[in-house]
Amino acid sequence: MADPYTLLGVPRDADEAAIKKAYRKLAKELHPDRNQDNPKASEKFSQVTNAYDLLNDKDKRARFDRGEIDGDGNPAAPFGFAGGQQGGGFQPGGGGFTGAADGDIGDIFEGLFGGGQRGGGGGFASGFGGFGRRPQPKGANIPYRLEVGFAEAAALEPQRVTLGDGKTIDLKLPAGVESGTQMRLSGKGQAGPGGPGDAIITIEILPHRFFVRDGDDVRLDLPVTLNEAVSGAGVRVPTVEGAVMLSVPKGSSSGKTLRLKGRGFHKKSGGRGDQLVTLAVDLPAGDAGLEAFVAGWTDDRNPRGKLGV
Repeated sequence: MADPYTLLGVPRDADEAAIKKAYRKLAKELHPDRNQDNPKASEKFSQVTNAYDLLNDKDKRARFDRGEIDGDGNPAAPFGFAGGQQGGGFQPGGGGFTGAADGDIGDIFEGLFGGGQRGGGGGFASGFGGFGRRPQPKGANIPYRLEVGFAEAAALEPQRVTLGDGKTIDLKLPAGVESGTQMRLSGKGQAGPGGPGDAIITIEILPHRFFVRDGDDVRLDLPVTLNEAVSGAGVRVPTVEGAVMLSVPKGSSSGKTLRLKGRGFHKKSGGRGDQLVTLAVDLPAGDAGLEAFVAGWTDDRNPRGKLGV
């Protein structure tokens, strides 16, 4: 695999936001749904997804930067045999061998020990812990995109996913889920010599027709009648998990925001956000009775005084 920084087109000192932005741009361009007649785009999509997965993991990114793993997340050559000498190198049997440059370590050990791991009794595998060969690479990861309804995401409703092999699984969404969240299904990728890769599922939360997300909270503009606003009332309010009753205080104006505790998104740190309900007084058009009432009533206040007008 190529250098993950090169694949995403970001510098090595790029922060998490820059890496995420670069990945989203490439994922949108290369997604298989938009490139059904271009297998190379699908392959590149898998590569950039793997690159983002590595750089998005702080531990893996640090290990890659130190040269401990390669772009696929596999361990780099053991004992520092990537080239040149490393602190005196490995010297089996007191000989003068001090390192290897651009060679397969398994072949080197096989030449030195007469067959390496293939030999029995006293061969390299038994005498040196079986480190003569590089780990076999796993199969490629397979990327998926999962669209989740707004209310389902807020309530963490399980999602049924059909994988490339036709099998279905019930996926449990994590607390704090948002668009761009990635979930890894170990061993559900392509087969490989070192075992199967993983399935990488990227979540996309769909917009709602009247709910809006605000961090872990959910916002809603709620129409109320003039009677309900002036006299106060109990009204039914939709939430992500069904309707509940809300008490509108007497004398409420448009713009007043009321809070429903624990009716928002589940937080990563535990607990849930709230639902913030903003009242909007909805007046009927052409109501003769209301027009007659207002004609005989005057409000001498200046509600715009705080605005300097």
